Amino acid sequence: MTTDAARKTSPEMKPRKKKKRQFRQLFARSLQRLAPARSGSAEFSGPLRSVAILAQEKLGDCVLLTPLVRNLRRAFPDLEIHLIAFSRASANFFMNDPAVTAVHLVKKQPRRYFREVLSRKFDLLFNTKDHPSTHFLLQSALIRARFKVGHKNPFHEGLYDRLLDLEFHSHMAAKNCALLPLLGVTAETEACRPSLCAMPVSEELTAFLGEIEALAPIGVNLSAGQPNRLWTEAKWQALLERFPDERFVVLSGPEDVDAKRRLEERCLNVIASPPTRNLYEASCIVSKLRLLVTPDTSMVHVASATGTPVAGLYREAPQDISRFGPYAIPFEIVISPTGEVSGIEPDEVASAVRRLMGCAIGKEA
Repeated sequence: MTTDAARKTSPEMKPRKKKKRQFRQLFARSLQRLAPARSGSAEFSGPLRSVAILAQEKLGDCVLLTPLVRNLRRAFPDLEIHLIAFSRASANFFMNDPAVTAVHLVKKQPRRYFREVLSRKFDLLFNTKDHPSTHFLLQSALIRARFKVGHKNPFHEGLYDRLLDLEFHSHMAAKNCALLPLLGVTAETEACRPSLCAMPVSEELTAFLGEIEALAPIGVNLSAGQPNRLWTEAKWQALLERFPDERFVVLSGPEDVDAKRRLEERCLNVIASPPTRNLYEASCIVSKLRLLVTPDTSMVHVASATGTPVAGLYREAPQDISRFGPYAIPFEIVISPTGEVSGIEPDEVASAVRRLMGCAIGKEA
């Protein structure tokens, strides 16, 4: 484990996280005392010409926000949809979405942000986080909007005209789409399925997709956003060796390309694939798979978007599964007994894959 990885998982991180949580709560209480009180139970009325959506920072969060954007564009073709991004990753993701009118990065180009966001007034603002966040609460206060919507939370009370009241463990795709009924738009399960906007695909990948079209291989994704969600290269190899008669495709982010190449060289049942440049290219491969094995990461949501069954490797954190797990697809969840995904054994994952194979037959049809 690297020094940075060890630091992220060290015991001293707990007091630091506690202090950050206490600061966020204190900030929220201060806003509640200073800002003009909003009821939290008002009904939206009047014209809807513009909406500002505070988008969460990680790529997986962005994928889970796509059904809201898609449904807003479909229901209100002339609506201005402005995404307020708090990370470069989320800004880049939505820059490619034709349903989005404009993307505004909070932490860069302050003059431009003031001119394009803070100096105007929106019809609606939506804070997608259901817990107190200093940056999100600050922008909720600074951005002028006729009607402000957030999720029900003690630290959000008095700051929003309407608080959406969904159970904590509701899936975040559904929580994002909970804004729609307030605007008179139906949001059934299928309507809340994530999606990815189309992007250019390399010639190399296009050729590869043609090669695997009829094979329906199984996919394994090596990469994860946090060290405690990673499975070891040796265990991935052990899993592949348990299915000598199946064909596999190995996916990874740029940081794990070397491990991907090693597995492709060592395991005869792996079909070598070109590296993917973005989530959309990854989704093109996932759409051809019989099923996908992946740690708890954005690839779970890519599989949900393509309707591909998932065997997910998770830590023992119920909210990670209920709120950010597979959505509206067949799945098997394997939970580590150690709090680290690396604690899961290959035989457990192999059993989950075998159970899913029956479900995946329907996808091939």
